[in-house]
Amino acid sequence: MPSRELQMKTVAALRRSRKGRLPYRRDWSPQAQEILEQHNRPPELSAYSGWVLEKMLSCSPKPRPVLVSPDNESALIHGLSSLTIDASPDKHLVSTPLSTDAPSEAQDPKKWRVPESAHETNAHPRRSKSTEIDGLIRWHEEIQQLKVKAKLNQRLELQEEVVKAASEEARELLKRFDELKELKRHQECQQLQQEIEKSNKEALGQQEKLKEEHRQRAKMVSRKLREAEQQRQRQEELDRLRREEGQERLRRLYSIQEEVLRLNQQIGLNHKHKDLPGIDLSLYSNRGNQICGEVSGIVRTASERGLPTETDVASADQVLLEMHQLISNMQHEVALALEKKRRQEEELAAAAVAAANERKEELKKQEQAKSQVPDQAGLRVKAEEVTMQWYQQLQKESAQCVAAFGRLASSKDSQDKKIKMDLQKAATIPVSQISTRAGSQLKEIFEKIHSLLSGKPVPCGGHNVSVTQHPEGLEFVYFKLAEKFVKQGEEEVASHHEAAFPIAVVASGIWELHPRVGGLILAHLHKKCPYAVPFYPALKEGTSLEEYQRILGYQVKDSNVEPQDNFLKRMSGMIRLYAAILQMQWPYRDRQGVHPHGLNHAWRWLAQMLNMEPLADVTATILFDFLEVCGNALMKQYQVQFWKMILIIKEEFFPRMEAITSPGEMGSLIRFKQFLEKCLQRKEIPLPKGFLPPSFWRS
Repeated sequence: MPSRELQMKTVAALRRSRKGRLPYRRDWSPQAQEILEQHNRPPELSAYSGWVLEKMLSCSPKPRPVLVSPDNESALIHGLSSLTIDASPDKHLVSTPLSTDAPSEAQDPKKWRVPESAHETNAHPRRSKSTEIDGLIRWHEEIQQLKVKAKLNQRLELQEEVVKAASEEARELLKRFDELKELKRHQECQQLQQEIEKSNKEALGQQEKLKEEHRQRAKMVSRKLREAEQQRQRQEELDRLRREEGQERLRRLYSIQEEVLRLNQQIGLNHKHKDLPGIDLSLYSNRGNQICGEVSGIVRTASERGLPTETDVASADQVLLEMHQLISNMQHEVALALEKKRRQEEELAAAAVAAANERKEELKKQEQAKSQVPDQAGLRVKAEEVTMQWYQQLQKESAQCVAAFGRLASSKDSQDKKIKMDLQKAATIPVSQISTRAGSQLKEIFEKIHSLLSGKPVPCGGHNVSVTQHPEGLEFVYFKLAEKFVKQGEEEVASHHEAAFPIAVVASGIWELHPRVGGLILAHLHKKCPYAVPFYPALKEGTSLEEYQRILGYQVKDSNVEPQDNFLKRMSGMIRLYAAILQMQWPYRDRQGVHPHGLNHAWRWLAQMLNMEPLADVTATILFDFLEVCGNALMKQYQVQFWKMILIIKEEFFPRMEAITSPGEMGSLIRFKQFLEKCLQRKEIPLPKGFLPPSFWRS
């Protein structure tokens, strides 16, 4: 390396220098050490120099100081070197140390004594020479030091020049090294660039190859996509045709069902001929109800599958044909009965007045007997007139309530929307929180709802809400609260039967303090579940089948009717909630008042249900749910009369339900029959599941 060579050259130059050639002894003696210390010690005057100076100063005038300049430095050195001392006895005076004290008389007189004349003439010159010698020695030492410094500076300058030359050489070597490195880097870059260009060429070739393969694959995929698109279009066309055919078959089924219902209504209209002799229209009515049930089953099954098949339509056509045949047979039998009655009337007109009177008396007795023992054709299809008036009045009050908060409901103002949302949350969230955990929680929920309806502010969403924030706020809360109670029965009670009683007790307590809420609860309940009236809506002229199914309580979405199981489950939940409300009262009152809608309404509902023609699958379900929830309370209230009604249900009403129930709908009927037999065997209606005992209210 260049730096290593430079170092070796520097070491060799140092070895050739004057100091490098000096020998060094390692065995340094103490005497040499003392000599070195004396040499390094600053110069001192002899012991007699003080005495000599004192004598010189006393015998001669004050000498002037000798000034030595750099110009006469060489003359001073020359004078010092040419100075000699004679070999006379006087030289002992020079070599002998001086002292400030006078020489003693005891000394050798030969050695110290000189001629008096010589002493007088030579004393001053010797003293001046001695002093000058000491001064010259000092100046000589200083001059030697200056020479040493000059040589040292010269040596340093030489060393700096050597270092500078070495540095220049190193810089040149570094420059050559950088140039060589740059050359190698340039060669490597060229080689790398050549490799990159080569790889780029290879990549371009591979890319062209891939592009060609991609074009081939794209052509193949495009061809397959076209084939798949054509296949999809053909499949969509087939599906569309199949859906259109299915929709056509579904419309055909609906029209057949509508026709069957209309024909069944004609059977009901012919009940005016039930008094004709030799004719029993109840058989036709029962068979008509069975046919309606069969058509409903076909439609329900088809709806569950999605779309009906040709077999469903053929079965429905067969059922419709049977219904037409049934109507034809009934009309023929009615015509024969009318003809027979006309002939009898003609015969009776020709008879004597006495016989006519006797016949009239006999007919009166028969009518009285029929009124005492109801026959199979004595049940109503429609509800009582008083019940229908009550139902219509409740629906009218509900419509008036909706109209009362119409401005708040349809407002586009952001403030009104916020108030509406807060009021709806404040009314519905507490009802959703009702559970069977503790009576104290129900009390807290009740107080919150009562405070809201009383106009007090209640917390909701981090701030207080009050019905006084808007003029229509109270009516809006009335409606939403009643709607939420019914919805809880439709959803929560339908899934968890034991939830009926805590919801019912809160609803009953609010009903007692705020009767408007109770009326709206009944209106919502009757609209969603007409069997709670009880009321069997009839198909009116001009009403579509979907709308009629909604009136019956079914949920219809996109022309699809909900399954029968879901429908019965929702109806069961609402009937159970209604039966629980009829017997529950709010316990946290100082004095228990009269129930706003008590067990007398439960007795009225049960009696009206038994006076109406049963519906397949529906009547058995709601009677079972109602008696399971409210039967124990009715038993305790009406006792013997209640058991009489249970016997009538088992012996007379149950066969009617059994006659109109198809084999596929016997589940609810069998369950109801087992419940009746068990209750009659034990002579007791058990407490319903979820009933709230007195200990619950103390928790």
